[in-house]
Amino acid sequence: MASVSFYDEPTGTRCTSDADKQYDAASVVKTIILGALLYQRDGNLTAEEDALARKMITASDNDAAIALWKQLSDLTDPKKPDPVKIQEFLDKAGMHDTVLDKEGFWGTSQVTANDQTKLLHLFSGNDDAVLGSKARAYALDLMKDVQSTQRWGATAGAPVDAVIHVKNGWMQRSYHPDVDLFDRGDWKVNSMAVLTDNGYDSGMVVLTENNRVPEGHPKEEGMDYGIETIETISRAIYQDVYPGVEGYNPSRPPVPPVSPAPAATPPAAG
Repeated sequence: MASVSFYDEPTGTRCTSDADKQYDAASVVKTIILGALLYQRDGNLTAEEDALARKMITASDNDAAIALWKQLSDLTDPKKPDPVKIQEFLDKAGMHDTVLDKEGFWGTSQVTANDQTKLLHLFSGNDDAVLGSKARAYALDLMKDVQSTQRWGATAGAPVDAVIHVKNGWMQRSYHPDVDLFDRGDWKVNSMAVLTDNGYDSGMVVLTENNRVPEGHPKEEGMDYGIETIETISRAIYQDVYPGVEGYNPSRPPVPPVSPAPAATPPAAG
């Protein structure tokens, strides 16, 4: 199952499919955390915040995301951070279909493809109403510098003469209510990318779920299937919008080990 939202400003192209459906965010929520941090700080981060933000985006570091999530939350109940400052950012950005998790499991926040493209518009546009130019440039720089093993997904087929900015997310969680919530049988694989420079101004978000691993098969198959789904979609869209251009071919990532977790702990997310 997949949802798609794409825009290309120079051609006026818009493409969506089930783009208001909510999905577990996994690590694409880290772009929301980044946006909220920049909004709260008016683009002026401390050295510590800069270090955490860089690790969170370029390496998808979960510990950095946890630290910033808590910083932007009401910690009246430390076990259940209430991300009030992140919600302020979502309200300002008009991302009304995004639902933040308030149980401490930030990766299970609910996002939509349409809301995530609104975020890409904020990062790559020229509207200062939510984020100033300094904050927008900073966000794009971090997404441009995402490490090579995490540049798959909605980048596939993108014109190689564009500057490609990306953030992906992945985790295992059951889609079916009759299966334990954290049985890890279902891969959630998400990708968002924005193209800038050399006349490009476009954004793509593809969210997927129910990439289940057949019984007895290696767990990597679920993530691979999700990535293949995203890249098939992205190549088709880019080839249609930019016919004849040379397309980017991302490498596939090594699948990180994910060990079983009890129901009381959040699913591991990348």
